[in-house]
Amino acid sequence: MTRFRETGPGGGGADRECQTGAMPVLDPNPQNGQKKLLLVLGAMLAITVIIGVIASIASR
Repeated sequence: MTRFRETGPGGGGADRECQTGAMPVLDPNPQNGQKKLLLVLGAMLAITVIIGVIASIASR
């Protein structure tokens, strides 16, 4: 938990707590456009890994 001090217009400070819970990195139910983008980025990563594996095998 992070604490910070906020100063109001009158110069007095009010202690407030910043409470952020554990937020997921990716949305569990992405919208249609986000789902397509994730699929495209995942496919690009998979193709890059496959090319890397093939290149490392071919260089032996």
